[in-house]
Amino acid sequence: MNDERDTESAMTAKVVNTIHAVSPTAWDACAGQARADSNPFVKHAFYSALEDSKSVCAQEGWQPQHVLIEDEAGKLLACAAVYLKGHSYGEYVFDHGWANAYQRAGGRYYPKLQCAVPFTPVTGPRLMVRDDVDAATQTHLQAALIEAMVQLAEQRHVSSVHVTFPTEAEQKLLAGADFLPRIGEQYHWKNEGYGSFDDFLEAMSSRKRKNIRKERERANSHGVRIETLVGDDVKPHHWDAFYRFYTNTSDRKWGQAYLTREFFDLLSQRMADNVVLVMGFEGEKPVCGAINLRGGNTLFGRNWGGIVDYPFLHFECCYYRAIDFAIEHKLAWVEAGAQGQHKIQRGYLPRATYSAHWIADTGFRTAVARFLDEERELVAQRIEALEDWGPFKKEA
Repeated sequence: MNDERDTESAMTAKVVNTIHAVSPTAWDACAGQARADSNPFVKHAFYSALEDSKSVCAQEGWQPQHVLIEDEAGKLLACAAVYLKGHSYGEYVFDHGWANAYQRAGGRYYPKLQCAVPFTPVTGPRLMVRDDVDAATQTHLQAALIEAMVQLAEQRHVSSVHVTFPTEAEQKLLAGADFLPRIGEQYHWKNEGYGSFDDFLEAMSSRKRKNIRKERERANSHGVRIETLVGDDVKPHHWDAFYRFYTNTSDRKWGQAYLTREFFDLLSQRMADNVVLVMGFEGEKPVCGAINLRGGNTLFGRNWGGIVDYPFLHFECCYYRAIDFAIEHKLAWVEAGAQGQHKIQRGYLPRATYSAHWIADTGFRTAVARFLDEERELVAQRIEALEDWGPFKKEA
C-alpha cells in the first residue's frame, strides 16, 4: 500500500507485514492497555505470540497486513490488526456460504482482508486509537483506519474486508463507511456484586439453583482434583498436558489445531499475569484443562480439553470455576466463548456480538445486504427470547 498523506493533519497510513514493525509500547498505547477494561487479546504480546509461534503466518493463510496511522514524526496514532486470508477458518463469523455462492457465480472470494484477533471470538477494539486524544480526533483516526483498509483492499484486488468482533460503537462507524453490519450472540455471565457463589445462586429460581448445586456436587465426586493456576504457577509441563487436551479436542471437533505448542510457552513468557488455567488431576496426572485470559474487568474463557469424560466436569472447569474466580477477584464479566445455549441455565445470558463487511462487487454486496437484513432481525428476536428463558428469579 502506498503511503497516503492527509495534508490537513499530516497523517500517514501504512501497512506492515509483522507486528514486530511496531514497538509494544506504541501498540499497547493504542490498544487501551492502561484502561480499567483492558482486553488482553489486543496486546502486542498476544499478536506477537501468534506470529512468533507460527500459529499465524502466510503459510497458514493468515498473512499480517497491519494498518498503521502515524503523524509526521512517525509517532503511532492508531492501528488495526489486519490479515490477508486465503480461507475462512478460525474466524467464528461464518461466511463460507458467501464464498461458495460468489465462486459458483464465477467470482474469486479469496483472498480477502480480515481485521480480527485470530482464533479468538472475543469482542474488543479493532480500530485502535491512542487514549490521549479527544473524542473528535479519535473518530477522525478511526475513519482514517477504515479508509486505509478499503484502499488496501482495492490495491490488493481482494473481494472484501471483514471486521469481526468489534465494539458496537465501531460497528456503527463502519456502517457509516459502507460496511454491512452483522450481529451474532454469545453467552456471558455478569457479576452483580456477588460476594460468593452462593450469593449468585440466590439470584436464581429455586429449581435452577438446585440443579447447579447438584451438577457441582457430581462434577467434584469423580476423584478429580481441580486447581486454578495463575501466572507463574503455570509450568511447561502443565502446557504439555494442556496442549494434548487441546489437540485431542480439535481433532474430534474441527480437524485442525490452530495454535502451536510454542504459542502457549510464549503466552506464559509474555502475558503471565493474564493467564488463568483451570486444570484437573487424578493423583498427579493432569486429565483436563480450561484456559482463560484475564482482562481488566473480564475473565475470557478460551479452550477446553481432557482425556476423561466425567459428567459435568466440563461445566465445573469452564463455567463454575470461572465464576468463582470472577467473584473472588471482583471482575465484572465472564465470557465463556462462542456457541452453547446450555450456558443460559448456568447463568450466562445472551449478548449481541458484532461484525462489519465491505464487499467490492456491487451485485454481490446487494445480495449479502439482503441476507444480513433478514438475519439481523432473526438474531435480535432470538436474543430477546433467550433472555426470557434465563434462570434468574422473575421480578413481580
